[in-house]
Amino acid sequence: QVQLVESGGGLVQAGGSLRLSCAASGIIFDFNSMAWYRQAPGKQRELVATINSSGSPNYIKSVEGRFTISRDNARNTVALQMNSLKPEDTAVYYCNAYLGLLDYWGQGTQVTVSS
Repeated sequence: QVQLVESGGGLVQAGGSLRLSCAASGIIFDFNSMAWYRQAPGKQRELVATINSSGSPNYIKSVEGRFTISRDNARNTVALQMNSLKPEDTAVYYCNAYLGLLDYWGQGTQVTVSS
């Protein structure tokens, strides 16, 4: 049974930092690409950052230079370090694991940035 469990969300003031973590089980973690998505109220879910099995990251433009995605294959975890947070980063953040046609999601963790 595949499980992705996110943690680390919360309330922070603008300019602050949060670190999200996602623990994966039930998958061959090393082979999977991992991603973080977010969904703000009334908006569609959007991709924030990806990291492939080799550790190469990609980011959407709006978070580049502020967010860092990383993975620890020994611990089956992926993290998202978020710095210089803005109110527009407020959303539920979801961890995603994908490999070919296989696609798995966590339950999400709320990030709220106050101005």
